[in-house]
Amino acid sequence: MTSPAGLPSAYGLAGTASFSEFLAALHPDRLRTPGVDAMAVAPHGTTIVALRTADGVVMAGDRRATMGNIIAQHDIEKVFAADDFSVIGIAGTAGLAVELVRLFQVELEHYEKIEGVPLSLDGKANRLASMLRGQLGLALQGLAVVPLFAGFDTAASRGRIFSYDVTGGRYEEHDFYAVGSGSAYARGSMKKLFRPDAPTSDGVSVALQALYDAADDDSATGGPDLARGIYPVVAVVDPDGSRILTDSEVGPVVERIVADRRTRQAGDAS
Repeated sequence: MTSPAGLPSAYGLAGTASFSEFLAALHPDRLRTPGVDAMAVAPHGTTIVALRTADGVVMAGDRRATMGNIIAQHDIEKVFAADDFSVIGIAGTAGLAVELVRLFQVELEHYEKIEGVPLSLDGKANRLASMLRGQLGLALQGLAVVPLFAGFDTAASRGRIFSYDVTGGRYEEHDFYAVGSGSAYARGSMKKLFRPDAPTSDGVSVALQALYDAADDDSATGGPDLARGIYPVVAVVDPDGSRILTDSEVGPVVERIVADRRTRQAGDAS
């Protein structure tokens, strides 16, 4: 239906003063600029790994952010404590991912203040899924965020890992998982090294080995930078809560792995 001036009737309706919102309602397909590669104009982060241990879960992420074929940042942080008993890692558009993490942290804190008790681990995982569904429009424009969520389930007394897709689909992973451009190499590494009854210290070593293997084959994944002292960010969640390991804890493990790789191609968890 058109107006007397020959324009679509939507042009005659009272509404928002924002052109972008008007265009989103009338022609959402035209919001994305033709020929613009979102991967080349916004920093993207990869790779995140997580695995269960006898005590809980370990999550680790490399420190590189890329814009197309350019390294945008060498020391970005992609793994964060979500609350006292859960952690979240981010892959995808870095700026949006960090904002999503901050909002998720506030959501969990707000719920606990209002209700007097924290959300269950399943509740946290479901809330993150609903937040991702709200980002679907941006994901369809190439600005996607793909988190990895893990925590210690105090009711079941074990660690659990949840993966997601850009539509907000939530999937529980039983033993280990990885997201990001180097995820296939990282999962292959963990498949060989993972032990379900391993202590936390061995789990940290396996996670770092997996990131090393991912960096070896994926240019968007950054390996440990011994010269600058830049190591992967590693988080641990167990019955005592969640914590991010310090560089003084991660550094010696990384240096041992690098030393081992100088003498043999395939690393191990020993």
